[in-house]
Amino acid sequence: MFENARRWGLLVGGFAAGTACVLGLAGPVASAEPTLPLPAVPAPATVTQTVTVQAGAPAAAVAGSNQLIGSPVAPAAPVAPAVPAVVPATSGTLADFFKEKNVAMEPQKATDFKALTIVLPMPTGWSQVPDPNVPDAFAVIADRVGGDGLYTSNAAVQVYKLVGDFDPREAISHGLVDTQQLPAFRATNGSLAEFGGMPSALIEGTYRQNNLTLNTSRRHVIATSGPDKYLVSLSVTTSAQVSVAAGSATDAIVNGYRVGSPDTPPPAPAAPVAAPAAPAAPAVVPAAAQPLGLPR
Repeated sequence: MFENARRWGLLVGGFAAGTACVLGLAGPVASAEPTLPLPAVPAPATVTQTVTVQAGAPAAAVAGSNQLIGSPVAPAAPVAPAVPAVVPATSGTLADFFKEKNVAMEPQKATDFKALTIVLPMPTGWSQVPDPNVPDAFAVIADRVGGDGLYTSNAAVQVYKLVGDFDPREAISHGLVDTQQLPAFRATNGSLAEFGGMPSALIEGTYRQNNLTLNTSRRHVIATSGPDKYLVSLSVTTSAQVSVAAGSATDAIVNGYRVGSPDTPPPAPAAPVAAPAAPAAPAVVPAAAQPLGLPR
């Protein structure tokens, strides 16, 4: 939803006030005429915000070797069969699925929660708020500065411990249904690809509520921590009228959101970045990563 604010603005027509800019990369045009070599100019360093994510160790480089014709060739290693893609269910929400499988959904609270590491970026001007409109809320943050006076942009996280036996891939196939049942929902994006190696369902689009058109991005993740499984759900919603203005904040939340298990080893430290040749402009940091569930 929020990866391209312009697309959303066009989708909702007159509701978006303004346009978003998309930066493109253009390579140099090749020339057939010979040119004199130019002195090397160091490329400007890109200033970014560091986000810690789990990553596997890089594969070691293996040097190639020459082989004589007619020498024995080692047999190719067997290729593991591809895992079939998850087929989206056409009916039945996640709650319906768990009820049918006799799986209990136990709501979790953020205080002293240590089974998972959940990172929810906090954009500038947003703050954590209590929200009775979110059932079983684990955490809710809202924009107390922007908004259109009728609807406050917000992001909500819900966490449920799943007690019972079920297939996570079968369960996540129902992860798009609840959002598709919103009034006048129109999807703009959807995916059942894994999220950090975990079964996940992502759906984005617009719907109507109280005569307002709202943009929403919703992701369900089934995370494993030791012997336990959890359903972790994130919803980010904003009024279509401010979708362009709120684009940088909602992008920071959607793209910076992380769910992980403490059982996963920490990533290796990042390699140091060379200093730029010229002073770089200060980076705009729209959000700070806020770990949830840690003792306050």
